Amino acid sequence: MKHTLTIIAILLTCLGCKQSNTVSKEKKNNKTNIKCTDKGCEGVYIGAEFIEGKDKEHPIDLAHKLSNKICWAVGDKLKEFYKNKKYAKVDFSKIEMSTKGMGTGKVVYNLYIPFVKVLDKYHAYTSFDHSGGWDHTPALSERKTDLNSALLKGEELDISDLKTTHEGLQEYWIQWKNKELQGDCVKD
Repeated sequence: MKHTLTIIAILLTCLGCKQSNTVSKEKKNNKTNIKCTDKGCEGVYIGAEFIEGKDKEHPIDLAHKLSNKICWAVGDKLKEFYKNKKYAKVDFSKIEMSTKGMGTGKVVYNLYIPFVKVLDKYHAYTSFDHSGGWDHTPALSERKTDLNSALLKGEELDISDLKTTHEGLQEYWIQWKNKELQGDCVKD
């Protein structure tokens, strides 16, 4: 019995090591970097587009995760502006996206989300998200439905025109007033 438990412990340890090596290789081979300033947030992802998911028909979209990560960073920066009475929103017209290498398996995804100052808290936005597709049409109507509960009474989502890279990434960028932070900005 003692030997059986020892063998099981060794097997579990080895399996755990193999999994962590796989994760370590994934982290080493893929690089994501995001920096925010008062002018905007800039991000880059370098690495594999996809890794195998639970089956070959459902790969995990690694490269497109940069869009999620930059949305969190932009939302945080917009909230910081608001709390410091430096009201701002995203300037949709100046968003820059490129996906060099998309379709080859290894990609360099560059993304720049610029800010523009606004006059007062009533014109500011403090939440940011996206609806995108890595070589497929974004599911915008589903995303709008998901975000409806986050809206202040009388407010609507501010949605960009469809932004597309030469290689086929498609994104709608979405901003709105955060319910908790901007509750005093309710329209009558």
